[in-house]
Order: sequence, then structure tokens, then C-alpha cells
Amino acid sequence: MTDTQMILTPIGRIRTPYKTLEDCPKGPGRAGQEARIELDPAFAPGLKGLTATEVDVLYWFDRAPRDVLQSVRPHDGVHCGVFAMRSPHRPNPIALSRVRVRAVEETALVVDGLDCLDGTILVDLKPVPGAMLQK
Repeated sequence: MTDTQMILTPIGRIRTPYKTLEDCPKGPGRAGQEARIELDPAFAPGLKGLTATEVDVLYWFDRAPRDVLQSVRPHDGVHCGVFAMRSPHRPNPIALSRVRVRAVEETALVVDGLDCLDGTILVDLKPVPGAMLQK
């Protein structure tokens, strides 16, 4: 396999109530736990026209180990490879969660249920097709 350099530009930070890994829920979709997705002001114009009720959030588990290829799934205790689970411990700690949008602000989204530490790096946002607000 050839080495290819990839350059990602963080577009913001995610604010959650979780300060430690022990505080973090094990999996996305914890309704009632509000999170703020704060965009860097340079990327805030990208929110224009966002009317989705749900978005896919891509984020970077910057504090996760990158050399773990096997672990134990927390929900059933089965030992398996990281590509068979949603563990943050992986070669490229990219996370994907689908969340409900509570509010769209000038430079931020308020959403439900992200399972990441406060200050996690935001990589991208994508509206979920068919999940648009009615006008």
C-alpha cells in the first residue's frame, strides 16, 4: 500500500458535558444530553440554509490511542477487531454520529446525543437526506 498524505482541516469543536472517558456514554444517541457543535467563524457561513432535523457529524477522537486493533465490546464483552465495533481506539480515530438538531445558530448547532469528550475536533457536518424541516 502506498503512503498517501491526507490533510484534514478542523472546522470547529464539539462541546459536551463529558470531561473524562469514564463520563462519556458508550455510543451515540443519548437523548437529553445536549451538545454544542461550535464552528470556527471562518466556516460559519457553511451553515447557511441548513434546515435538517438530523445531521451526520464527523469528528476526530484526538485523545484516543491509534495503535489498538482489537478490544472488548462494552455492550457484550466480546473480544474483536476495532473494525467490528464503534470504538474510538483505531488507526484513524474518525467518528460518525447521526444526531437530532435542536437549534441552528449563527456559528453553532445545538444537538442531542454526541458521545465525545468536551473539546473534540469537528471534521465535517452533513444533513441527513429526507430529514428536513417543513417550511
